[in-house]
Amino acid sequence: MTHAPVDEGTRAAWAALGGDPALTSHITSVVREGALRARLPVIDLARACVGACSLAAAELAARRTGRPVPRVALDDGALATSFVSERHLLIDGRASVNFAPLSRFWRTADGWLRTHANYPHHRARLLAALGLGDDASVERVAALLAERSAAEVEVTVYAAGGLAVALRTMDEWAAHPQGAAIAARPLLDRERLDKAAPRSLPPLTGDPLLPASGLRVLDLTRVTGGPVATRTLALFGADVLRVDAPQLPEDPDAHADTGFGKRSTRLDLTAAADRRVFDDLLAGADAVVTGYRPGALDRFGLAPEALASRRPGIVVAQLSAWGAYGPWGGRRGFDSVVQVATGIAAVEGSAEQPGALPAQALDHGTGYLLAAAVLRAVTEQLDTGGTRAARLALAGTARWLTRGLTRRLAPGLTPGLAHGEAAATDTYDPKDPARWLTETDSAVGRLRHVLPPAAFTGGPVNWARPSGCWGTDAPEWRHGG
Repeated sequence: MTHAPVDEGTRAAWAALGGDPALTSHITSVVREGALRARLPVIDLARACVGACSLAAAELAARRTGRPVPRVALDDGALATSFVSERHLLIDGRASVNFAPLSRFWRTADGWLRTHANYPHHRARLLAALGLGDDASVERVAALLAERSAAEVEVTVYAAGGLAVALRTMDEWAAHPQGAAIAARPLLDRERLDKAAPRSLPPLTGDPLLPASGLRVLDLTRVTGGPVATRTLALFGADVLRVDAPQLPEDPDAHADTGFGKRSTRLDLTAAADRRVFDDLLAGADAVVTGYRPGALDRFGLAPEALASRRPGIVVAQLSAWGAYGPWGGRRGFDSVVQVATGIAAVEGSAEQPGALPAQALDHGTGYLLAAAVLRAVTEQLDTGGTRAARLALAGTARWLTRGLTRRLAPGLTPGLAHGEAAATDTYDPKDPARWLTETDSAVGRLRHVLPPAAFTGGPVNWARPSGCWGTDAPEWRHGG
């Protein structure tokens, strides 16, 4: 089958990661008509993010084997299937539930609003902010919101700790203070925090090649974007231990989708005994990946500068919704509401109602970029050491998508992606994705799930272990990392 050469978006992603531009010649793509079809270049985003991640893994594999950098072959079918992995997941034949009844668009007196209430505490805060009881129906909420301003509800709900975002156009978001703050930042913030000694890793052997083997990753992420990143690091051989607070609920279906390759435990960092266990884990960690709102974990000594002091040479990778700057820097957020604020829902909708991307593409795309940032940081540490920090925001990825995935990632971007540098070689039927799915027995049941789209020649084609039961693993590292 004919492959298309690497596109401009992939080169831009690799440049943001600090990679050698010449290495992008190792990437080719099978282009399929209809994959992640949208008005915005969503399939290009998927190619760019997964391609950069795959190349980062291939580059690290080459460093550890002493061989040339392996080839990376992307397939739009695999990308499109994986970017909706939650929709393809079956647990003993049962489909997962992805959105709760109160997570949806609402017509307001002056426009549209989107809420996110998948978690019980977010649902409770939303209803309390609206002055409604816990038993309020969708119809009751709709009637109330129809009489109120979208912007006023946005402010009220966020003040109560809930999530509601008014629909904005791209121009309105560009004029918003948070939109301006995002526009002033690069897609990826990369920083060397100190002069820690270069990292040492043993030579890589075995089949498949696992470039992240020997690395221990503390996974402090939830929902989709962060877990996709750590699921990908686990694919490439890292020992990934997800740590959750026991008082925060988790959707078991979501964990079944993003828990592949990882282990999962629960620790209360406000309790002295659990904090000691966590500190012991941190003392052996090579990377910490976080997905909470900016500053939420700082009180536990998990700010990048504090981690550099406690664990010199560690890699700190942070994902947030809105970035750690601007008036919304401390706000919670999810892919669906970021799409609404940044103008994506307006672009993908119609005059009658807002729309949405064909996937939670901001989550998935940013997740692969975050995994790539960790892998590239490790490669750089082999030469020059240093504690490394990388920060990404869903809103930053949204801006990249709406501005055309151009090479230049500084303020003042202009559209410039060359869509599909070769003619499509095949079509993609989203109703028939079987070739990119497989089945695996697990502790939670028989799983039908997507195969990983990130790959390189000689690397893994599936995870070494399926998702387990959330929060049931021992809080310890595997022997030998």
